[in-house]
Amino acid sequence: MASGWDRYLDAVRLVPPGRVATYGTIAVLAGSPRAARQVGYALASVSEDAGVPWHRVVGRRGRDGIGISLAGPGGELQRTLLGDEGVDVDDAGRIAGGREWFGEGG
Repeated sequence: MASGWDRYLDAVRLVPPGRVATYGTIAVLAGSPRAARQVGYALASVSEDAGVPWHRVVGRRGRDGIGISLAGPGGELQRTLLGDEGVDVDDAGRIAGGREWFGEGG
């Protein structure tokens, strides 16, 4: 049986290029709907060569929708990687609507 972190990383691998999913969505897909924070911990532990598209996981920003933190080099790298897949991230880190993925066909 896969560990919780393995389930989270497997769920992240399902997010298609050009789409994003929130930490909460990944937790739900992995069978642990209240584990959004643990998804973040799992992603922080992954090496770059692990084949996990970590950049497709974003935060929920209340009424502002979804987005990323642009603080530090990781934020700019995430913005670049998402941009390479056609996902627009504005200067405040917000992601335009229509890019959020909720699971199969979602």
